[in-house]
Amino acid sequence: MLRDIIKIDDDKCNGCGVCVPNCHEGALQVIDGKVRLVSDLMCDGLGACIGHCPEGAITIEQREAEPYDEVKVMEIMVTKGFNTVVAHLRHLREHNETVFLKQGMGYLIANNSKLDFIVEDVKKAVHQQDTNSGHGGGCPGSRTVIFDPAEIKMADKQNSGSLQSQLRQWPVQLHLINPGAAHFTGSDLLVAADCSAFTLGDFHQNWLKNKTLVIACPKLDQGKEIYLQKLITLIENAKVNTITVLIMEVPCCGGLLQIVEMASTRAGRKVPVKAITVSIRGEILSEEWL
Repeated sequence: MLRDIIKIDDDKCNGCGVCVPNCHEGALQVIDGKVRLVSDLMCDGLGACIGHCPEGAITIEQREAEPYDEVKVMEIMVTKGFNTVVAHLRHLREHNETVFLKQGMGYLIANNSKLDFIVEDVKKAVHQQDTNSGHGGGCPGSRTVIFDPAEIKMADKQNSGSLQSQLRQWPVQLHLINPGAAHFTGSDLLVAADCSAFTLGDFHQNWLKNKTLVIACPKLDQGKEIYLQKLITLIENAKVNTITVLIMEVPCCGGLLQIVEMASTRAGRKVPVKAITVSIRGEILSEEWL
């Protein structure tokens, strides 16, 4: 499986181990004076350890690796105690990683007799934020909203089309969207890197208009296997008409295009894909159909 995995430069690594406690999954250890990635299974590719390396020895690369294994991670988590387990499961829930969340809770239930804490207390703590905020379960930011096209057109006339948002639906983050939502059916889909809209002054009028939107960051987001499956579903089931991939010129951004291309290859139907690369100053560097 092709996914993001951290890479450690042995020449730069001095074995200080500062990064080790900042890998919450327990994938890093100091061995023979160097930090080592001890298991692909436990690296989520998020790169939380990167900013804690004083030597700049840790980067993220995309390569063939074993899939992330939530059960293996939970085996490490339970040894660190109740608060760490809750923080980990909340993180999964907040990022809509429902598959991993179910796997994690399933592990706790199956191993209940071996734990130093009560599983029911973990459940309550993981869901406590929603109870306290009065939302009653589920992040309100994930609620599907479709904007009225008539309102968009009217606002265009009133604002001469220069300032009006062209966003047609909510949510837009790829982890949060429902690929089965009606607004995706037969639409022209824009898959945009998180940073792209901040560099393009005409993003709404020239790139987003009349398209559905999903956004993602190929470097910082985790669970990109879920991204792949959602894109395949959008191609096969929602039957999106076209896909435009808007990425930045920085190397890590190319991972988003790779995910779309992989989805296009694995899907049971073909869909035209256009790749657009933008400079950090908002210039269009390339635009081509693949």
